Amino acid sequence: MYRLLIVDDEEMITDGIYETLAERNMELDLCKAYSGREALSWLHRTRVDIVLSDIRMPGIDGIQLLSIIKQNWPYCRVIFLTGFSDFDSVYQAIQTPGVQYLLKSEGYPKVIQAVGEAVTELNDSLRRNELVRQAQEKLNTLEVLARGEYFRHLLHGVKPALDLEVDFRKLSVTLAADKPVYLALGDPSYASSDVLTYANRQESALAVTLLAESFLSDHARILGIIDRFGEPVWFIQPSAERADGNEVESARILPYLEGQFELIQKACLENLGISAAISLSDRPCEWKKLSSFYDKIRRQRQVRAGDGALMVQLVNLDVTCCTKEGSPRDKSDALSVHLDAGRRDEFLQLFLELTESEKVNGAYLMELYYTISLVLLSYINRWEMEDQLADVSALMRRDEFASWEEAFAFLRTTAENLFELRSSGERNRAAEAVRKVQIYIEEHLNEDLSLVRLADYSHFNPSYLSRLFKQESGVNLSEYIEVARIERSKELLRNDDLKVLEIGVRVGYEASQSFTRFFKKATGVTPQEYRATSRM
Repeated sequence: MYRLLIVDDEEMITDGIYETLAERNMELDLCKAYSGREALSWLHRTRVDIVLSDIRMPGIDGIQLLSIIKQNWPYCRVIFLTGFSDFDSVYQAIQTPGVQYLLKSEGYPKVIQAVGEAVTELNDSLRRNELVRQAQEKLNTLEVLARGEYFRHLLHGVKPALDLEVDFRKLSVTLAADKPVYLALGDPSYASSDVLTYANRQESALAVTLLAESFLSDHARILGIIDRFGEPVWFIQPSAERADGNEVESARILPYLEGQFELIQKACLENLGISAAISLSDRPCEWKKLSSFYDKIRRQRQVRAGDGALMVQLVNLDVTCCTKEGSPRDKSDALSVHLDAGRRDEFLQLFLELTESEKVNGAYLMELYYTISLVLLSYINRWEMEDQLADVSALMRRDEFASWEEAFAFLRTTAENLFELRSSGERNRAAEAVRKVQIYIEEHLNEDLSLVRLADYSHFNPSYLSRLFKQESGVNLSEYIEVARIERSKELLRNDDLKVLEIGVRVGYEASQSFTRFFKKATGVTPQEYRATSRM
């Protein structure tokens, strides 16, 4: 239902229009104000979709009101009524999109017609065709996918980087890394069975997400993603104009968001067939507390009154709706990410937060134990590490431990063993890769041993191979090749009757002069001198 505000300093006119529109049953939420200042109170308190106002009023007149309306409610339609032939005011009014102008002498039929046209314009503005096209285009961009993955990690427990601004800049995120952010969660309900498939649900959730971005982007910085539950989540900050420290403007952001989300819900219902409940944080949160705020909003959403359909719920983050933290499952993604990435310190820090906080019942601890166990077991199975660990089967047998402390200590030990196995495995694989390169060099001293050739053999890129070889062997690759050639040359000079030219060819030097220079530079003597000395 759209909300219409009637504003005129003549009470008879205000009441007359109010009664006329009420009798027409146009499904409008009618409000009235007898001055510009009273109208301002309405505009700061709630969303208004249509304003029917006199232009000439004492104090705050219609033109001043128009400026405030466009600043706070950009989708609001304005109909001006005047009994004056005030060309300047009329000209200024008709130059503004979404504004109509009527003479009071034209009577109620014209007013009713103008209101009907405004309702039609509002309905048209909610059409989703262009928004869905934009959603499909955005869906196919890697940038959007990367942003979604990044913010999902933040929501589900991965701590933000110390320098968020760098990450935001790389991901083209328009939110300010140094300012707090409002969180809004969508809870879509699908009337049609057509959206029960995963692909259709994702497409519908994305349409809702981008619809909200379009409605809010005029007066707020906003980024929407789909969380791992397939539900829309929005990160919102007042626009630069509103974020300048002005306390009055900051106080108005919540009524603005509530009002716009009401319009978004209407658009979703009429055009997508989706009833979307919205849960909105009552204040912004710091980025480092994002995961905690997200958990609180999700939990409080479960205790709302009624089915919550078309509800815009302002979540009081000071209220504790349950006695324990959110489900351990909410943090399991972060644990998996840290384990897969080999981030030992981050994994153990989150493990500590989960297992050492105060919990009130065994059911939660049981869920926590098996959640962490499944994360560890999944990793063990994927990397076929069962034979390298003791008591893997105990991960699924909590009853073998005398206490929760002992059970979680076992999980921690298992996790630390996995990180050590991963680290030692990486070291072993590095050593094995370098050893293979060394063997290849020793067996192919007469061939091309350039870095590029060795990189092709080892399936590493050249710069990585060079760095890895130095890291594992302690010498540069070129130095190792030179030493190998010298040692083979010495061996052949001592124990074989091959000519110096032939020996040079066997270690990669086609020209005898090149071999002689190389050998003398490394040993201080020529090949002939070395042979003569070694056989004395």
